[in-house]
Amino acid sequence: MNARDTEAENLLTPSEVAALFRVDPKTVTRWAKAGKLSSIRTLGGHRRFRRAEVLELLDERQA
Repeated sequence: MNARDTEAENLLTPSEVAALFRVDPKTVTRWAKAGKLSSIRTLGGHRRFRRAEVLELLDERQA
């Protein structure tokens, strides 16, 4: 496994993030636009979210 594979495993799609928070994927996109959650853009323009940051935000919201 190379670095690119490891990095890809640590990124989540908007749908995966939405499932964790039990919200619509569009809500996740709005959070990214509002700066509540940082995202990475793929070459195709799709958003990806860092797993560690998402889990940290999830922990904060559950506390």
